[in-house]
Amino acid sequence: MLSEPYYITTAISYPNGKPHIGHAYEAIATDAIARFHRLSGREVFFQTGTDEHGLKMVKTAREKGVEVTSLSNEMSALFKSMCDRLNISYDRFIRTTEPAHLSASQSLWKALEANDDLYLGRYEGWYSVRDEAFYDDKELVAGSDGEGGSKLSPQGTPVEWTIEESWFFRLSKYQQPLLDYFAAHPEFIRPESRRNEILRFVEGGLSDLSVSRTSFDWGVKVPGSDGHVMYVWVDALTNYLTGVGYPNDAETFGRFWPADLHVIGKDIVRFHTVYWPALLLSAGLALPKQVFGHGFLLARGGEKMSKSLGNVVDPIELVDAFGVDALRYFLLREVSFGSDGSYSAEAIVTRVNADLANNFGNLAQRSLSMIAKNCDGAVPTPGAATEAEESLLAVITTAQHAASAAMADLAINTALEAIWQAMSAANLYFAEQAPWTVRKTDPARADTILYYTAEAVRRLTILSTWAIPEGCARILTLLGQSTTPSFTDLSNMIEAGTPLPTPVGAFPRLELPV
Repeated sequence: MLSEPYYITTAISYPNGKPHIGHAYEAIATDAIARFHRLSGREVFFQTGTDEHGLKMVKTAREKGVEVTSLSNEMSALFKSMCDRLNISYDRFIRTTEPAHLSASQSLWKALEANDDLYLGRYEGWYSVRDEAFYDDKELVAGSDGEGGSKLSPQGTPVEWTIEESWFFRLSKYQQPLLDYFAAHPEFIRPESRRNEILRFVEGGLSDLSVSRTSFDWGVKVPGSDGHVMYVWVDALTNYLTGVGYPNDAETFGRFWPADLHVIGKDIVRFHTVYWPALLLSAGLALPKQVFGHGFLLARGGEKMSKSLGNVVDPIELVDAFGVDALRYFLLREVSFGSDGSYSAEAIVTRVNADLANNFGNLAQRSLSMIAKNCDGAVPTPGAATEAEESLLAVITTAQHAASAAMADLAINTALEAIWQAMSAANLYFAEQAPWTVRKTDPARADTILYYTAEAVRRLTILSTWAIPEGCARILTLLGQSTTPSFTDLSNMIEAGTPLPTPVGAFPRLELPV
């Protein structure tokens, strides 16, 4: 019997520059959710990738003096390499330049056309190249773009007045259907602050959307309309359909669509919760179950990181300095998912040393070293459990339930907090039971303490493996366990007599870079 499917995506990244820590954060958070569902026994399909068309790519290639295809290939490879280095367990890394995606985008276009939701007109209005977005005059804010312009987009990016022939999508037709859908599915947009923002936007009235461009040709060709390429967001959003077989693989598409969760940055919520569902409604396709707009990682001083400001941080440099697990754990534990967050080298070192090195790693190494020394390098045979052992396992079971409830609510840091409270309880058990002292007078009782400590480490490792997979795999190996566990393994006990390898440290202490 096949397990229940779960389809999760990141937003695909725009590769007009190298990846930065914001891209890494989204990938890590989405990967953590995907891994958690796999551990829960679900058949997960996790997609990420790159969004490679649009005017911004054309301009960047021109500035660099390279062909846009060369820029696209080079930068997309960097994003894929980042994901691989961060241990992102994607099932598909999609590129919008793939032939399958071009076909899917044109199929969606034809579905919109068949529903009489496209018409040819002339676009005159404000366009932000940096956002690849159209804006009404009422949305603009006063300011200076540094190039003589006195108007900025709501995101603070420069806008330019654009006039060209364009195909339009009848977005206005879907104002009330969208509001009805939002009312019937309050969980569709999360967190609540993003939902309220989108409700206000849609209630304010929707204008028909320009969905093609003629001023450049780097994009998906509009079927039957020479000289037109699709608006980059129509093309980009369609990737979520392409990845699960639309329109040709009915079996895969029927299994995984609609997507369970789109994880995106808060600055692109409108595209995913207004334009995207309207396009799907027009095409007669089911809407995704949930869109979650996470916050930004802020640079020092609370400034949003962006390529244009030149304050982006290369995540690979952080991995080189601190390690993959350390970076993953810090971002997942410190940033409240949905809110803005910040980081520093000092904060990473402090959190990782306290939680991974001193708490988790220290418990594993001390207990396994005692087993190696006193139990012939094998899991000891326990005696009868006392109230102390029963209480320890009960605390871990409580943490398991709390973590599951938190993850169902996408409260990633809360889930980790619950697990680490149990980790502290396990350390307290080990310290209070003091097997190194008990062994002098009651070796059998000392073996029982070591057995239940090893069992606690095993369970806590399984509970943590979705967040810090590399370190947890090392500890499971030290415990003689499979490195591909599931949460069902939490109902078992570690087998006495299991031979164990020589213990080594799983989470080294960090030092501040010099």
